[in-house]
Amino acid sequence: MKFQVPQFIEVEDKIFGPLTLSQFLYLAGGGAAIFLLYISLPFFLFIILGMLVGALAVALAFYKIHNKPLINVAENGFNYLMKNKIYTWKKREPEPQKIQRILSEKETPPTPLPALTKNKLRDLAWSLDIKQEIEKN
Repeated sequence: MKFQVPQFIEVEDKIFGPLTLSQFLYLAGGGAAIFLLYISLPFFLFIILGMLVGALAVALAFYKIHNKPLINVAENGFNYLMKNKIYTWKKREPEPQKIQRILSEKETPPTPLPALTKNKLRDLAWSLDIKQEIEKN
């Protein structure tokens, strides 16, 4: 049995000619907003605001920043501005088993160091003297 695996799952489907559904909706919404501005404002204000609304609609439909749509970048920026930026650390009390384990580890005596006898001390001094003489030559 063979199954066909879709290859371009990252690409949105083109629904309205060369436009995806989201691009079409942004452009249609921008066009509707421009039409409402045309019938409700004087011509001078209509030109200024219509150009701004049209530029925003085209940017939302087609402009990408680092391969991310502008709406995602705007949403991330809005969330960044609205969220708390101070992070505090809350110290948790340790569990009782962990406390017992830590206390039991502290109670074990450390391993004793080997005793330093006169012979070992003499050998150590002799090896240091020899090394110093080698470095001088």
